[in-house]
Amino acid sequence: MYKYNKKKTFSLAMIIIPWLTIPFMGKKSFLRFLPVASFINLFLSVFSLTANQKKWWINKNPLSPGYVDFSYILGPYYVATLWIFKLTYGNFPKYLITNMMLDLVNAFPFGSISEKVGIFKFQKMKHVTWYFICVGLSVFIYGFQYLVEQSIRGTSNSQSNQ
Repeated sequence: MYKYNKKKTFSLAMIIIPWLTIPFMGKKSFLRFLPVASFINLFLSVFSLTANQKKWWINKNPLSPGYVDFSYILGPYYVATLWIFKLTYGNFPKYLITNMMLDLVNAFPFGSISEKVGIFKFQKMKHVTWYFICVGLSVFIYGFQYLVEQSIRGTSNSQSNQ
């Protein structure tokens, strides 16, 4: 019973604590980077389905039983994506270095803590593989955000010309 409560507490904290920082971000930044955060989290959810089927990892989260760990995806991953873009977008080297450092924390200490608590376990995938996947995804979503921004600028420019 104690182990289940520890898992539940950890999972709840993973969801709640990151979202407590969102009011400090500002509404404009939140709305600006909401599409990229939503996109990568949808992608990560689909990726999780594949990863579980191929036994790359196992999700044992009591709050989101099943193949996708929504506590992680909708908590720290989602909010971190928003903050990283708010603080670094427009300066790709800064963005990439920040992502590489946070992905390092995500893959190793955070991954190990999640395994110790018992809510997540890598099986056929190694922590280092997860690190490189996250870094690769960060480069991909920077391009996605660039396209979103270009699309918005193009739409507003064409409307102002009419």
